Amino acid sequence: MDIILSVLSEINDFLWTYIVIPMLVGCAIYFTWNLHAIQFTGIGEMFRVLFSSTSANVDSNKSRHKKISSFQAFAISLSSRVGTGNLAGVASAIFVGGPGSVFWMWVMALLGASTAFMEATLAQLYKRSGSDSFYGGPAYQMQYGLHRRWMGVLFAIFIIYGFGMANQVVQSNTLCDALGDAFRIPVSWVAYGMTALTLVIIFGGVQRIARFSAMVVPIMAIGYMLLAIVILILNIDKVPGMLALIVKSAFGWQQAAGGAIGIAIMQGVKRGLFSNEAGEGSAPNAAATATISHPVKQGLLQSLGVFTDTLLICTCTAFIIILSGLFEGNDDGIILTSRAMSHHLGSMGSWYLTACIFLFAYSTIIANYFYGEANIRFICDRKWAITAFRIVSGFVVMAGGFLTLQQAWCIVDLAMALMTILNLVSILMLAKYSFRLLDDYLVQRRLGRDPEFHKAQFHEIEDDLEAW
Repeated sequence: MDIILSVLSEINDFLWTYIVIPMLVGCAIYFTWNLHAIQFTGIGEMFRVLFSSTSANVDSNKSRHKKISSFQAFAISLSSRVGTGNLAGVASAIFVGGPGSVFWMWVMALLGASTAFMEATLAQLYKRSGSDSFYGGPAYQMQYGLHRRWMGVLFAIFIIYGFGMANQVVQSNTLCDALGDAFRIPVSWVAYGMTALTLVIIFGGVQRIARFSAMVVPIMAIGYMLLAIVILILNIDKVPGMLALIVKSAFGWQQAAGGAIGIAIMQGVKRGLFSNEAGEGSAPNAAATATISHPVKQGLLQSLGVFTDTLLICTCTAFIIILSGLFEGNDDGIILTSRAMSHHLGSMGSWYLTACIFLFAYSTIIANYFYGEANIRFICDRKWAITAFRIVSGFVVMAGGFLTLQQAWCIVDLAMALMTILNLVSILMLAKYSFRLLDDYLVQRRLGRDPEFHKAQFHEIEDDLEAW
């Protein structure tokens, strides 16, 4: 096992250093420029769309049975984003890369929101009509937009591995560690219990649990942010020094001499991507389900989702850890976050964090399973394939409890790299349509209209836009 993980680590270092990070940064800058920095200039429009009752005002004949609103799709993707990456991922980034990694996490969120806009808009453009909702994602835009099914199948394999398996390992590992630490329960018991609970859900009442998670997780996220605000107020005198430490660690000469800046950048980008998923190709699977009048609306909301995830929730965790001063110790991942919370609020903080972890991680396990199943259906829509995937998912959740955190990250980093590379390639090849859609949207808004899209506007690809 150690030999395999050592090889995976070498592959990860090469992919992230020379391919993924340059691609993420380059694409984010390119998209930001061509979208006229819509992730900043369009913030007001994001909130208007979020709360607009007309966001699902489309042809009723087409959408009579497709009533997933723009807000609901936003909530589903947010429930997937808001997971252990916000709690354990940020802690690992700080543990490995120091406080400076937080700065680079912020930078990638600000730029990466443009990438989230691109992928969600394209997912909406190429979505397909299902029996009770729309569906889509990168695999579908590769098949119907690029006319390369082999590319879609390859991406589907990557996301099945990435979200249906590797990501589940980190969620399960974090949950098992947290519950084991809080209640002194053997990790093996937690692993077996989580496996049984996961299998019961994915073989049974999945939709009910998914709706429950979509409601509860945003509420828990708000509660978590309020708790962080309390901690900031209690440590208000330390906040200026904390901010200075983050910036100094991101750019300091001492860090540069020791090569720590590179580590901070890599950790910030990796854990930021794991948490906000901008450019990874996962959130578009949820974005495609929305019933809206124009694809750009969902692109705007997915940009807002990146800001909510990284600039708010991840930042809360980072501040809690850095203010505690415990990041220079030996604790990593969720244990570090738990120790920091207890440092500030005593046992109450640890118990509240455990509740957050359970809801965040468990809802994410279910959401990740949905992503995996959706892409299993893209490759082979057969009952036996779905059943086999459900069984494998149970074993993966169980395996997560027996790996170390760094072993789990090694596995998921490879999955994220492969997904991101292929997804960014497809976005670049179809980017002109997102740019045209935004221009059309802004023209209609300047005329005082609630923007609507008609596929006849894209006559050259009209036959590929089945859902419009």
